Amino acid sequence: MYVIEPMTENDVVPVSRLERRCFSNPWPQSAYRRELRNPEQNYYVVLRQQSPSASAQQNGSGLPRWNDDGTPTKFSRMALLSRVRKGVASTAAGRSSQIVGFGGFWHVFDEAHVTTIAVEPDVRGRSLGELLLVALIEEAINRGAGYLSLEVRISNIVAIRLYEKYGFNIKGVRTKYYVDDGEDAYVMWSANVRSAEFRVALDAHRERLEGSLGETAILPNRVLLLAPRLADQESHE
Repeated sequence: MYVIEPMTENDVVPVSRLERRCFSNPWPQSAYRRELRNPEQNYYVVLRQQSPSASAQQNGSGLPRWNDDGTPTKFSRMALLSRVRKGVASTAAGRSSQIVGFGGFWHVFDEAHVTTIAVEPDVRGRSLGELLLVALIEEAINRGAGYLSLEVRISNIVAIRLYEKYGFNIKGVRTKYYVDDGEDAYVMWSANVRSAEFRVALDAHRERLEGSLGETAILPNRVLLLAPRLADQESHE
């Protein structure tokens, strides 16, 4: 089982180790510590792999749905409240588990800029990158962002296809963006995440994930607990 939780300072060292396994141009640990000191503008999560015994205590009620005004439905709010009361035990169990992925964004005015999504190489191919992307999109919506943006290597076709699936389009190119090898990056922007059309599409994707990945629970911070099986994608800025 897998749990997505907010990143803390205690996660910086294992996240840094994982990043070095995933990318040739990792951030220094000081950069993550600096990001975490400004939670109003920055949002980072970690993906933990739990043992069956720990995750069995966190079975739940399904994914939240959106009202027309962008708020969760009454059923979703009730589910969230029920999980908040159990949140301390759930989080404590999760934090003893191995970090196998992470992601984050910067939120400035109307834009949430995705800075990183990464998954442990040994557990790729299970939709964990897609799960992280959904968690970031949902939090961006919660924070009132209108759009998400990101950079992605022009050679990373798998990640590009994932972003296109979630309504991102290529808007430009940053020449020699990646310092390790000078590769160009595509600049991609989402559609308006406040629009009804985007919400309908997001719900459809999340329903598919729910149906394919099995057990689901709402954790206190409105991120997801899932047992993944599908193809995984990942990218890095």
